[in-house]
Amino acid sequence: MDGLHLTADLRGCDPARAAMHDTAALRTLCVAAVDAAGLQPVGELFHRFPPPGGVTGVVLLAESHLAVHTWPELAAATLDVYVCNFGADNSGRAESLLSALVAAFDPQAVQRHAVQRGVPLAKGQP
Repeated sequence: MDGLHLTADLRGCDPARAAMHDTAALRTLCVAAVDAAGLQPVGELFHRFPPPGGVTGVVLLAESHLAVHTWPELAAATLDVYVCNFGADNSGRAESLLSALVAAFDPQAVQRHAVQRGVPLAKGQP
């Protein structure tokens, strides 16, 4: 279960940026970023909400997932990257993917979090 879960809350994104409101643009951005990070997509789903709402997109990865949610009406987006490190350490790939998406949205402010998942329990714990 060893893995890395990264999140980023983006504020001050340009609401006119295509990826903020267009499913095809967000899909293109996400798939290209996943590919550039060296991760393996195995499925995807992107959904547009009625205006002034944004887009939600998920790319399922062999390593786990990428999820992006945009709110053009708030000039905001959230990013969620989770990778398992079962066969190899994918932490660098996860960091690369998150950084590429943050750069693409070019927010005025970013709040990031990282959680190590599946940390082994101390001896004697269930």
